[in-house]
Amino acid sequence: MPYEALKDIEILFGLALVTVVLFRRLKFPTIIGFLVTGILAGPYAMAFIKDTHHVEQMAEIGVVLLLFTIGIELSLKELMRIRHLVLWGGGLQVLVTILAVAAVGVAFGFSGRQATFFGFLVALSSTAILMKLLIDSGQADAPHGKMAMGILIFQDLCIVPLMLLTPLLAGLGDGVQEVLVISGKALIVVLAAHYGARFLVPWIFKQVVKTRSRELFILTIIFIGLGTAWLTAMAGLSLALGAFIAGLAISESEYSHQALSDIIPFREAFMSLFFISVGMLLDPAIVARYPLLIVSLVLTILLIKAVITTGAVMTLGVPMRIAIIAALSLAQIGEFSFVLSQAGVKVGLLTPELYQIFLAASIATMGLTPLCLKYANPIADFVIERFPHRLTSGRGIFSQQEKPAQLSDHVIIVGFGVNGRNLARVLKNLHIRHIVIETNPFTVRKEKKSGQLITFGDASKPEVLEHAQIDKARGMVIAISDAATSRRIAALARQMNPTLHIIVRTRYILEVEPLYKLGVNEVIPEEFETSVEILSRVLRNYLVPQDDIERCIADVRSDGYDMLRSMSRRHSHAVGISGYLAGAEIGTYRLKKGSQLEGRTLREGTIRSMSGASVLVIKRGEEVVPNPDPVWELRDNDIVLLLGTPEQLAVAGRLFEPSVA
Repeated sequence: MPYEALKDIEILFGLALVTVVLFRRLKFPTIIGFLVTGILAGPYAMAFIKDTHHVEQMAEIGVVLLLFTIGIELSLKELMRIRHLVLWGGGLQVLVTILAVAAVGVAFGFSGRQATFFGFLVALSSTAILMKLLIDSGQADAPHGKMAMGILIFQDLCIVPLMLLTPLLAGLGDGVQEVLVISGKALIVVLAAHYGARFLVPWIFKQVVKTRSRELFILTIIFIGLGTAWLTAMAGLSLALGAFIAGLAISESEYSHQALSDIIPFREAFMSLFFISVGMLLDPAIVARYPLLIVSLVLTILLIKAVITTGAVMTLGVPMRIAIIAALSLAQIGEFSFVLSQAGVKVGLLTPELYQIFLAASIATMGLTPLCLKYANPIADFVIERFPHRLTSGRGIFSQQEKPAQLSDHVIIVGFGVNGRNLARVLKNLHIRHIVIETNPFTVRKEKKSGQLITFGDASKPEVLEHAQIDKARGMVIAISDAATSRRIAALARQMNPTLHIIVRTRYILEVEPLYKLGVNEVIPEEFETSVEILSRVLRNYLVPQDDIERCIADVRSDGYDMLRSMSRRHSHAVGISGYLAGAEIGTYRLKKGSQLEGRTLREGTIRSMSGASVLVIKRGEEVVPNPDPVWELRDNDIVLLLGTPEQLAVAGRLFEPSVA
């Protein structure tokens, strides 16, 4: 009855509110709260919900919408760009995990078909849980985050063939003939979706967009997604396949981003029901009946997936440390394994008792994911210390010993993302020697071909920094997204070169003080710099004069960086003059022809009297003169190093510009 179904959903969502808030305070993912909500409300615990049929139906819609949105998010062009990572890393991880689990299953007396199906279940990881944790912790752009993303993409692509193969494993099909029939149907559907994506879907959306009706646009998205799923089900294939293909069709259209933003609220609501329904299916008594078996199974799953995924990632040439962190993040069982397990029960590959044991172990691995991420770095450090550097530094052409370039007084750039790439380009234009350290083997190979001095390796390893000749370097810029790794690199760099000037880019102001404690000279928090840029654009939009904007920005920067400098001064081992200057800065200025300083001597005191800044160093050509004599006469193209407050330097900078007639 509709009344009963509505009452059940209201009870579930009410209980979920309490449970999820509690679990969020304990730093657990929201999905774990939904699973526990289902366990508590289900027929095996408090029995708030006795008939799970309505919830299961809505959960099935949730799965369809999840696959639909995954299809929209996947871009075929993006897949081609990272195809090596997806195909090699993901392919090896899935294939070897299936084979390893199947071998273990056969060793414990299960049939080959049943053991292979166990491999299907274990091979998949949770996209929903892992991506949420990586994004919340700011690790999605870190090297291990990108590796995990590539493998997750391949696993998501594997959902459909694994679901198609499940009935064949149970012996319900006609062997090769059945495989050919299913493959033929799938090929027809894929071809239809391909041509639909090129012609039909854009035409439909174009007609809908002309109406300027958001409601009609949302209805069209749901119509295409659910309609394609229904058609594939009518053809004897799964609902999931149709939803995924429909998503891929929309992803290639110009309306994909709007479609994704409109469908995500529906997905989140139905996905919560999916995880709640999974929890409702678990009988807590199974944990009391087989505690040692379930604990052993959880540890075995975590170990097998961690070891195999580490090996799969290392085949790409990635250092062992990054591979271990990525592997531990992927060690849990995925949400689509629940869908597969239900299909396995229907076709007889899982008995009800085995299904309950699998559910208990899977939910446990999901619950352990935050701990796996939290302790991944220490575990990785512990493991690689037990192996020689040649085994942990990466494989293939990237681990070959290159002849170090002859460098001195250079800059070491750690990370070749947007920040590192821009810095390297400017340094190259200014003929300042530099070397880049990068952990992405494909980036290294590409940049080497273009002539960039770049080396492959993990900068938190002393051997890699020695190769970059850190003992002769003047400065280091750490421009990566992983805060924990940035701290390790900074600490090691300071130990190896006490006079090195270290600049670190970080995301949040909260990450600044720990870096200063390690001896970093300067920290640039993106959070603060973003606020400055937003301020500038808002004022410009209100036609505030540029000099007023610059003054406002100078005030904001002065207040903000005074706070950051105070952090630096609190830690006495901060190296370099900037660690001892209270509220002062050092600025470098080039004297331009026609400025009022040209031809004047330092004795005249023009700089000091008009700005308050002091001259520290003058560079003329290749000659560098510290603490120059008062008789020094300034000339065109001299470079002058000044010491002063931000306000004094701002005034002094104008003295070096050509005089306005």
